[in-house]
Amino acid sequence: MKTKELLKISLRQNAIFIPSEMITNDVKNLSGTTSVLLANVSKLGFTFSESLLHALNNVSPTYKIEVLEVLRAILGTDKNWTPLVKEWNIPTGESVVDHIITYFGNVFKTKNGTTLQCGHIIPDNTFPLERYNGCPFCGTPFEFGKLENIGQGSKLKMLELWSEKDLNDFYISLLQSKTALDATQVDSLKMAMKYLPLPKTEIAMKETLMLVIDLLIENGKEDLASQFLKTPTDILRYLWFKNTGMLQIIEPKTIIKRATKNGQHFHSSLDTSAQAKIASQKDLKLKYSRKECLMVANWLNNMNMDVEAMCETMHPKRGMWVRFIRALRLAEYSKRKGFEKLNFLMDVFYNQVYDVWQSKVNSSRLKFDADKTFALLKQRPGLFARSLFSNMLWFGAEETVAHFEEIIDKVPARLVFTLNMYAQNYFDKNMQRSVKPLGGTNKRIGANQLLGLYEDFQLEEMKIQIEKLCLLAMKKRFASVANTNKTIYIDPQLFNIPVSIGDRSDTVQDLPVALMGTRFPIEGNEVRLFLQWGKDLPAQHLDMDLSCHIAYENRSDICSFSRLTTTGCQHSGDIRSIPNKIGTAEYININIDELAKAKAKFVTFTCNAYSNGSITPNLVVGWMNSKYPMKISEKTGVAYDPSCVDHQVRVTQNVAKGLVFGVLDVAKREIVWLEMTFGGQVVQGLDFKGVQALLAKLNSKLNIGNLLQLKAEAQGLTISENEIADEVYTAQWAMNPAVVTQLLVD
Repeated sequence: MKTKELLKISLRQNAIFIPSEMITNDVKNLSGTTSVLLANVSKLGFTFSESLLHALNNVSPTYKIEVLEVLRAILGTDKNWTPLVKEWNIPTGESVVDHIITYFGNVFKTKNGTTLQCGHIIPDNTFPLERYNGCPFCGTPFEFGKLENIGQGSKLKMLELWSEKDLNDFYISLLQSKTALDATQVDSLKMAMKYLPLPKTEIAMKETLMLVIDLLIENGKEDLASQFLKTPTDILRYLWFKNTGMLQIIEPKTIIKRATKNGQHFHSSLDTSAQAKIASQKDLKLKYSRKECLMVANWLNNMNMDVEAMCETMHPKRGMWVRFIRALRLAEYSKRKGFEKLNFLMDVFYNQVYDVWQSKVNSSRLKFDADKTFALLKQRPGLFARSLFSNMLWFGAEETVAHFEEIIDKVPARLVFTLNMYAQNYFDKNMQRSVKPLGGTNKRIGANQLLGLYEDFQLEEMKIQIEKLCLLAMKKRFASVANTNKTIYIDPQLFNIPVSIGDRSDTVQDLPVALMGTRFPIEGNEVRLFLQWGKDLPAQHLDMDLSCHIAYENRSDICSFSRLTTTGCQHSGDIRSIPNKIGTAEYININIDELAKAKAKFVTFTCNAYSNGSITPNLVVGWMNSKYPMKISEKTGVAYDPSCVDHQVRVTQNVAKGLVFGVLDVAKREIVWLEMTFGGQVVQGLDFKGVQALLAKLNSKLNIGNLLQLKAEAQGLTISENEIADEVYTAQWAMNPAVVTQLLVD
C-alpha cells in the first residue's frame, strides 16, 4: 500500500518512484518482464527514460506489476466506459416526439412495443433499439463492453526516475510553498505525511500548517502543535478544518446556502433543497469531547498575544467564535485555577471592550482623512496591498503610491506579483472581472464605479505606475540574493505556463499536473471529451451530464443531453442511472474543421450534476487528442483510449453543481485548461462572459519564463540557448508549482 501511494505522488510529477533498496542488480540487457512492462505501458501512452528503464530492469517483477497496476488504476482501465449509443458518432435520429410517444405508451401500456429490463415499453417506430446499449427513455445502461482500441495516441509521455531524495525534496517543497496548495498538492502532502517522517522545515502558508498540526495531534503531540498556533484565527482555522475538511474559513451560512442551492431541481416534485438545508445544518453542528475542550482551552490560555489583540483577531468571525466557545465549554474552563488569561479573554470578548483596526480604517477613509488612513494601513502591509487599487481611486494615485512605496519591501512577493498582473484588468472601465468569493462559485463583477471619475490617460498612467513599482521592487529583491552563477537556461515552454498565484483548484490531477492557464496544442482535427462516474457505487439514479457551449461572433450553441447533434459536435447519449460498482460514461466528439468552417470562436467544456446535490465525488472528466483518427467500438460504442488522454481531473469536493474544465480556441487550435465552478443544473446556466473574464484573468498572469527573465536581469545572469548553464529551468522542473514559488523572494 505504501509504495502504491508514493507511486501516485511521483506519477503526478511525470516520474516513477523506486526505493534504492529495491534495485538489487546492475543488469544491462532487458529482461522479459521489463519488455512486457514497457509494451503494456506504451499502450497506455507512456514510455520510460533511459535511467528509469535501467532501474526498472533491476527491480523484482512484483514491483513492476505494482507500477502497471497504479497506472491502470489512474487511467481507469478497469472502469466501464460504455456509452448509451453504439456507433454514437452517427446520429440515431431520436427526437422529443419519440420521448413523448414513449411516455404515453408507458402510461397507457401499449402492446405495440418492446419491454426492456428497466420495465419501460419502447413503442414501435420510435427509437432504433438496435443502436442502444440501454433504455433510450430513462437512460439506464444494460450492456457493457471493454476497452478495445488502445495505444492509438500519436505521442508517448516520458516518465523519469525518482529516488528517495527526489521524493523528499518534493515533500519539503510542498511544506515550503509560498502560495496556497491546490487540491492535488494537498492530496499528495497528506499521502506523504502518512508514510514519510515529517521533515524539519519552515512552513510558509497557514493552510499547509493546518495539515501538519492535524498530523501532530493525531500522533498525540498537542503540545508540539501549540507552538504553530500563533493567533486565535489559527485555532479557528484548525477547528473548522476538522469539522468540514476545508482549509479556508468558510462561513456556515455560505456552506448551507450552497448545499440548499445544489438540492434545487427544475421539477418541483424532485426538489430536495429543504432536506439538503437541514442535512447541511446538522453536519455543521459542533460537538467536542472533554479532552478536545481542554486542549483548545490550554492553547488560548497559553497564547503569547495580548488579550485585546486576540479579541480584535476574533472579531471578524465573532458569530462563529460564539458557537465554538459554547461547544468547547470555554466559559466553564475559564473559571478553573491556572486559566486566568482565558477568563480575562472571555470577559473582554463578550463585553466587546476592544478596538477593531478595520473599523478605524473605514472611519478615517469615509472622513477622507488620508494621513490617518495610510498610517493605519502601513501597520498591515498585506492589507494595504489588497486595498491599493481602490485607495488609488479614492485618495489619488500619486499620494497612495508614495505611501505604499514606503512599505512595499514588507509585502509578500506573491501579493506584489498579483498587483502587477491584475492592474491591467482593474483599471479598465469596460472590463468585467472574474472573482470567486470564499466558498462560492466564479462570478463576474463590474468595474469600480470610481473609474468613471478619471480620464483614460490617467488610468493608463496608474497601470504604468503599478507595473514600474512592482517590477522595481522584485528586481531589488532578486538583486539582494547573492548568486555566484553566471548563466541561466530558460525552457521556451515556460513562457506558456503561468505562475500559480491565487489558484486554489478543487479537483485532483492524478496524471502529470498542469497549472490553470496551461495551453494544450491540438495535433489532429478531433477532440473527444469524456466523463466517467459511479465507480464503486451501487446501482442507482445518478445523472451527471457532459456538455459543451459553442460561442460564435453573434450567437451561441450547445451540445448536451437535450441537443445530441449540432454543428461540429456529437454527443454519445444521456445516461441517467449508473450500473452496480463499475460506473458509466458519456462522450462528445468535437470536429475542429467543421467548427472553423462555421466560424465558431470558442468551445467551453462543462460537466453538471442534473441529479439533486453536487457533482458526485470521484467523477473523472477530461479530453483526448491525437494526430491520428481515434476509433469508436462498433459493437459497444466504447471510445476511451488512455494513450490519447491529454488531461483529466477527478472531482473531490462536493460543493460544485457545474464545472468548466477547459476552453477550446478554435482559431488557435489549442485548449486552455481552467477550472471554473458555476451554479447550474444544465449547461444553459453557464455564463460565457464569466468564462471570458476568467480567461482574461489567466492571460494577465505572469508566466514562469518572464519571472526567470526578471531574475536573470536583476542578478546579471546571461541567458543560455541550451541546457549547458549554471542554472537550468526546464518544463519538468516547473511541474511542481511549489518549487516555482521559491522564486517569489520575500
